[in-house]
Amino acid sequence: MLQPDPEPDQRSYEFLADLVYRRSHIRLGPDKRAFVAGRLASRLRSLGLTNFGDYCRLLATGNVDEAERLIDLISTNHTAFFREPSHFDFLARELLPDLTRRIVAAGRPLAVWCAAAASGEEAYSMAIVLAEHQRATTTFGWSIIASDISRRMLERCRRGVYEADRVQLPDASWLRRYFRRGFGERDGFYRVKPELRQQVRTLAINLFQDEYPLAPGQDVIFCRNVMIYFDEASRQTLVDRLFNQLAPGGHLFVGHAESLLGLTHRFRQVRPAVYERPA
Repeated sequence: MLQPDPEPDQRSYEFLADLVYRRSHIRLGPDKRAFVAGRLASRLRSLGLTNFGDYCRLLATGNVDEAERLIDLISTNHTAFFREPSHFDFLARELLPDLTRRIVAAGRPLAVWCAAAASGEEAYSMAIVLAEHQRATTTFGWSIIASDISRRMLERCRRGVYEADRVQLPDASWLRRYFRRGFGERDGFYRVKPELRQQVRTLAINLFQDEYPLAPGQDVIFCRNVMIYFDEASRQTLVDRLFNQLAPGGHLFVGHAESLLGLTHRFRQVRPAVYERPA
């Protein structure tokens, strides 16, 4: 079998980097050529292509499905259950008690958006926190939108099936309460129970698309560890859009490696990497 060229030439790389930026605002610097080649090699083989020039010509025809696949392959989808746990502690202990009282008084459900959900571990971590709060307090309605640019990742999120060694939870009882253990050919895997899965709705969303297919007025938005891939202008655009998507008094969580430093914004910082839209 013929193997693709080890790396794209300069012209092909510039074409790919420009296309990725225009569609996703992910900035690929000149040092990422080997990374791009590694991510795309198997795709070129599956298409029967041996050079990146031919792949660029395919993309240049306006093949939307292939452009979407390109972004999917380039995107970094690292995630884990209860990653950066201080955020979940703050959500559970300090934010939810007052927030749920307010939404119950207003007679509406709690609206939460996990804006870079990848394969779903973060969204289901949030769901566990909300379900645990519901068990301990008054009944309230809630749902989570889990979105990502990668449809492949969203399909994994919908299925809610994870290798056993990835399901690392702060409380051992949560494994029994919210997951089913696989048996036979599914041994070594756990699946999120249906009653929790049904609270998490998946949507394919590009954070820079013209309009978001969800209503404004979100109470909590997790958009963590994604802005690190954007340039300052893109971060500014995104932060403005997320502010407008939040309800007054709503909270935005970003990754601990991220901040709004250097950006013009209307948020009030309440914790490291946690911001509030003033009421």
